[in-house]
Amino acid sequence: MKRWGIKKRKELKRTAKTALKKHYGLLVMLCLIAAILGTECTSSLTGVKAVVQEREEETTSITVTGTSGITQEFLDIVLNGVSKTADGSSEGNQETDLQESNQKKEAKGAILGRSRGVFAMLVNGITSGSFIVSLIVGIKSIIGSEEAAVAILIFLSLLIVLFVRLFVMNTYQVIFRRMYLEGRCYDKVGVQRTLFLLKVRKWGKASVTLFVRSVYETLWQLTIIGGIIKRYSYILVPYIVAENPDISANQAVTLSRKLMKGHKWECFVLELSFIGWSILGMLTMGLTDLFYANPYKFAVMGEFYVNLRELGKKNQIEHSELLCDDYLYIKPENAVLAKVYADAANAETRTVQVTDKLTGIRRIIADIFGLVFWNSKDEQQYEKTEAEKVRLAHDNEARSGLTYPTRLSPITEKAKRTWIGDLHYIRYYSLWSMVMLFFIMSFVGWLWEVSLHLISDGEFVNRGVMHGPWLPIYGTGSVLILLLLNKLRKKPALEFFAAVVLCGSIEYFISWQLEQTYNGMKWWDYTGYFLNLNGRICAEGLLTFGLGGMMIVYVLAPLLDNLIRRIPKKALIICCLILITIFTADHFYSDKHPNMGKGITDYQSKVIILEPLRRA
Repeated sequence: MKRWGIKKRKELKRTAKTALKKHYGLLVMLCLIAAILGTECTSSLTGVKAVVQEREEETTSITVTGTSGITQEFLDIVLNGVSKTADGSSEGNQETDLQESNQKKEAKGAILGRSRGVFAMLVNGITSGSFIVSLIVGIKSIIGSEEAAVAILIFLSLLIVLFVRLFVMNTYQVIFRRMYLEGRCYDKVGVQRTLFLLKVRKWGKASVTLFVRSVYETLWQLTIIGGIIKRYSYILVPYIVAENPDISANQAVTLSRKLMKGHKWECFVLELSFIGWSILGMLTMGLTDLFYANPYKFAVMGEFYVNLRELGKKNQIEHSELLCDDYLYIKPENAVLAKVYADAANAETRTVQVTDKLTGIRRIIADIFGLVFWNSKDEQQYEKTEAEKVRLAHDNEARSGLTYPTRLSPITEKAKRTWIGDLHYIRYYSLWSMVMLFFIMSFVGWLWEVSLHLISDGEFVNRGVMHGPWLPIYGTGSVLILLLLNKLRKKPALEFFAAVVLCGSIEYFISWQLEQTYNGMKWWDYTGYFLNLNGRICAEGLLTFGLGGMMIVYVLAPLLDNLIRRIPKKALIICCLILITIFTADHFYSDKHPNMGKGITDYQSKVIILEPLRRA
């Protein structure tokens, strides 16, 4: 085939810089996630790796995984645990395990300077291999054979690795490129676009396509030279799938190969032109790679694909007709958008007509706190209208040409699955539903802490100041997030940070209040945790609260509320009154006789040795 012309590198880079400037924060975030997953842009973590290695030389701290990708490190950990079993670690090294555990608790370098905490406990146990040893011993106790236990563990580990590579790492390459392609043409790319493969229900198909490409590349690598050449032949597959995830694996591979015919050397030279940035990245410990070079390189390669796509369609190469999502590259005419999104244009009129039905104090409370009294028909209609506002806001952005018009996509995005009901997060919780949510989340919090204590120390402890199966701090935090942060639900980033601040303030105040009330007695102490404040709050806890708050607002609370609404009103009121009565009695009793003792108000360091390991 005749060699195609291609834009000069300077022109490609100029166009890429424009796209990078428009969506700088998004591209930096996407590259960082890719680096953490180990799929691409791994030089972004050079500085982190160097710091970790330095700490390892000074202390006996854990190793932070990710240097060669999550799956490779996971396999290394499994093999480390298997080797410990082969050396007899599970049969007579309890004293060594005790020493290692104590060293990790004192190590200043563990987990960025701290070794205590749920995350630190899990990571220390897993990366050291002791957790794997415990798994092997547990499996052995069931089937009676250590060799079979090792074989089962390795087989399960390989299945986990395969699953992660197929459905996480492979698909992320597609998502990464899809968001860039949308961003280069449109001014806004919502975070929800990371779910586009799920919305078009092509997640599995895209995974298989990328897997097939990996198989082809692996086979060609056996020929050395062929592996290098075929790397460039198949380099466009993720871009092709990002545009058309419904394409078959062989079609995507063939199309990439056809598009790259005559351009592999140009691609090689284009990559080579970034050698200066690579050197600067090494000198700056990966900082320039993280904050500029990697997003810039990725943007340039995206422009490279766009140019080859244009040439391929012009020359009508094989399968080029499958690259049919033209609105990824050219904005539709205003008349087309106005016709497709005609319903969005009338949103304001419809909203006014419906919201006028809810007035007075009910309207004020619903607007500010998202709380209604009975979920009457007017209140339910008002809730649906507010949820529709969010959807229509996205449609209006598409109608204005600010975002990619999903209604014009060649692959129609399917409606949400209905088996979990309507989970829209813009909703108004009834007073009694909020009471039930308080008790449910209080119980979930109690169950969470009891489970953690059971795992870490091997014994059941009734956590909390009160005697019943509830931790009010979890219920209070959940309810306050839903009420006080109601106005922020449409802005997930602000919702997250506000949840962190709100829950952190609540936890700090309650800790202080309990210490003042009970002569300095502590029901929790984060001293030794990473970034703790007076032992009352810590970064780990705040992060958990933030993520938990997001889960509550956008998933758990709507799901639970759907179930609560199915309960007859009289039965719901009676249930709430019974719970309130029992809770109040427990509160007054616990005020005079608080739940305290071993595992609750004492915080002596404990060595974690699983019971099966003792018997091995």
